[in-house]
Parts: sequence; C-alpha cells; structure tokens
Amino acid sequence: MISSYVGENAEFERQFLCGELEVELTPQGTLAERIRAGGAGIPAFFTPTAYGTLIEEGGAPIKYNADKSIDILSEMREVCENETRKLIDRALMTHLNQIQDPRMRKPGKSGGNIYITDCMYVGAHI
Repeated sequence: MISSYVGENAEFERQFLCGELEVELTPQGTLAERIRAGGAGIPAFFTPTAYGTLIEEGGAPIKYNADKSIDILSEMREVCENETRKLIDRALMTHLNQIQDPRMRKPGKSGGNIYITDCMYVGAHI
C-alpha cells in the first residue's frame, strides 16, 4: 500500500505490525504528482519535499515480520545536489482505484482532494 496518511485505524495498525501489510508512506502532494506523472508517461520527477528526512535517507519500516521485527526497510532515495536539493521520485502507475468519496459522483466536483487527479490516470474504478 502506498499512502500519505493512514489515520488512527487499530485494525490497519495491527495488520501492519503483524506483517500482513506492506506500507510505503509518502507526502500527499508527492503522491498526487507520482500518479499524475505516471499517467503522463513521465518515469520520474524532482521534488524538494522529504529532502533531509527518513524518506530520503531510507530505513523506514515498510513491512514487519509476525514477531514484530522489521522485514523490509525503505530504500535510500536518489538526490539531485544543486542549489535547490531535491529528491528524485518515481512515477506511480495505478491500475485499480477504489473511490469512497460521494462528492466524486458529480462531474466537476473534486471536493478539494486529489481523487480527480487519480481518476484521470487509472485503468479501472470501483
């Protein structure tokens, strides 16, 4: 699962800590750009977001073992060291999307979220 926020869901936490889920956390704007870039055929892009954080450095837990030891760690991200210092992030191609926001059923209504961007570059919707 790639997500920007997972909330305070006890079942999600249990599944993640027991090794039933792999979770890659990414900033909200970066997630939207990853989806947009994937739909536009752009394989990677530069972003200043997350520079100097655990996302850049790697080592964030992505998956745990059943005994709560870490099974998979995030990888270090490539950095473009110039006057702006930006990470190079990869595009995200989505093939299936589940939308639960009822505002999305009305054409032209995005509800102030990234779902409309997601809808433009996905293969199938539920």
